[in-house]
Amino acid sequence: MKLSTLLKDLNVKEVINYQEFNVENLAEDSRLCTPNSLFFAINGNNLDGHNFIADAIKLGAKAVVVTKKCNVKVTQIIVEDTKEAMALLSYKFFKPKNKRVKVIGIVGTNGKTTTSYIIKNILDRCGKACGIIGTLGTQYKNVFVRPELTTPSSLTLFKTLMEMSNAGVEYCVMELSAHAIYLKRAKSIFYEALIFTNCTQDHLDFFDTFEEYEKVKMSVFTKENCKFCIVNTDDETGRKIIRNTSAKCYTYGLENPSDTFAVNVECDIKGSSFVMNIDDCILQIDFSLTGKYNVSNCMAASTVCKKLGLKCQDIAKAVSSMIGVCGRAEFIEEYNGGDIFIDYAHTPDGVLNVLKTFKELTDNRLIVVFGCGGNRDKSKRSKMGKIAGEYADFTVLTDDNPRFEDGFEIILQIEEGLKTQTQNYICIQDRLNAITHAIKMLTQGDVLLILGKGAEEYQEIMGVKTEFSDKKAVELAIEALKADSI
Repeated sequence: MKLSTLLKDLNVKEVINYQEFNVENLAEDSRLCTPNSLFFAINGNNLDGHNFIADAIKLGAKAVVVTKKCNVKVTQIIVEDTKEAMALLSYKFFKPKNKRVKVIGIVGTNGKTTTSYIIKNILDRCGKACGIIGTLGTQYKNVFVRPELTTPSSLTLFKTLMEMSNAGVEYCVMELSAHAIYLKRAKSIFYEALIFTNCTQDHLDFFDTFEEYEKVKMSVFTKENCKFCIVNTDDETGRKIIRNTSAKCYTYGLENPSDTFAVNVECDIKGSSFVMNIDDCILQIDFSLTGKYNVSNCMAASTVCKKLGLKCQDIAKAVSSMIGVCGRAEFIEEYNGGDIFIDYAHTPDGVLNVLKTFKELTDNRLIVVFGCGGNRDKSKRSKMGKIAGEYADFTVLTDDNPRFEDGFEIILQIEEGLKTQTQNYICIQDRLNAITHAIKMLTQGDVLLILGKGAEEYQEIMGVKTEFSDKKAVELAIEALKADSI
């Protein structure tokens, strides 16, 4: 694509040393530049992209998008916001051969992944080829790409959407994080539908206040961004969106008047059943995930599929056929009469939902293993500890992804809240040892919840990611325990 074609309609402050050429590659990492590249000098992660322009030029960049004039001879496109420009130009550059994929965006602190997989399951089973982009990675057809960010950078995002379209994918369900909205990664996408699940405390290491975090999430729900939106009336922020959005809005909820609601909700340790009403279409649902929060996720997914034109009975069959979501209230194994589950819950609200649900369904003791991520919102640590103390019969505090923090210091911060509620806990920093200790405690009727990492396959300590899976850790621990008992 010619540079002039690519730049058409872009809001540019100044262009210096303009030279026309055929743009063959876009890059935000100078190391990925090739001949005839357009390089974006992005600031982020304590790095100034302007410092890498010379490296980009050496590898073939013929033009650079910048926010200030630089001492280079190639074409300089000076803009107000490089991230926004990268998203707008990526959208134009990665134009698919076929019609663009219809994107369903999901916004919320919790429930995005589960809701996205329910939607994908429904669409696939109804003959609508569906891809997915989110916390568990990118999936479509026979393609799977491991995750890096909940919502990838605009270069990766629009390239992926192009590849999906070229492969015959009709819909893409995408988790839309607050970071992605704030950093304009998905700028240019007009969503077929936007879903709002909830807004609770998270990411206050990035957003200064909860109000700012909430405002960013709410900002995307406009008629300029989507055909319609699906909003949770049981969430306070959801009710704010309903009152203020300019977009056509449909609602779902368990506790407040809504277009979609559920009655006769019954849950056990392995699933739930309920009657769902979508616009007076009455459906009996038998669902493999337990807890009212998952009933809510199911309603969100079912509502959007109904509004996309799918038949109610087809939706019910698809939901009832679903076997679960990897790392979300996922049953792993039974040991000594106790059931072991893993879950991604890593926020106060997420931990509260899963512990409260399983506490009500557990015949004997509820044991929990969890930690908190490093270099993230510190204020939620003691809150999560307090919640564990209120609902769990025994807690094992351990490492999550300490990143560049001292893991044991994180554990001590969680303990501040935990010890106000109970003395029934232990601190074991090594996560495998912590999981093993908890499994050893299991007796008939107990439930063990291992929280925080879900389906993650790594642990990050001092900038190094090493292979680690809670699921594999459980399997290894049980294997070792059985060998010791022989």
